[in-house]
Amino acid sequence: MELPTRRTTTRLGRALSGLARPGDLLLLEGDLGAGKTFLARAICRGLGVPHDVPITSPTFTLVHEHAGRFPICHADLYRLREPGELRDLGLRERRGEGALVVIEWGGPHLDALGGDGLIVRLAQRPGEPRRAEISATGPRSRRLLGDLHREIGQSGPAC
Repeated sequence: MELPTRRTTTRLGRALSGLARPGDLLLLEGDLGAGKTFLARAICRGLGVPHDVPITSPTFTLVHEHAGRFPICHADLYRLREPGELRDLGLRERRGEGALVVIEWGGPHLDALGGDGLIVRLAQRPGEPRRAEISATGPRSRRLLGDLHREIGQSGPAC
């Protein structure tokens, strides 16, 4: 799916927020500056996190929790070095408690996070618009991806 503007990225985030359910896992992948935090912000806003609440990259704090229609854990796992560090963050448990878990740089940790996640890979080649490649890793995320295709197909470019 092409994301040539911030507005199209925001629309993707809003579509995801409308379809995500408590306990879902969204993994945001891409190079530095690809738009992962911007997309996470759009998801959080779509879930009702007020505009006066800053939604920034949790690069140094590792996890930010936000209150929306249901709890949201926004994490950045770029700096993790050992498996025990992930366990100590309690993200898998938060999923089980009904939080939406949105993770930047989380792909290598999919299994430790409970699996079945929707992966959004953001990339931009020189001279081309930003793109999102979206894939599913289990039954729930496949349903979410199918719903997203139907949603985006009705209001914008297909994935």
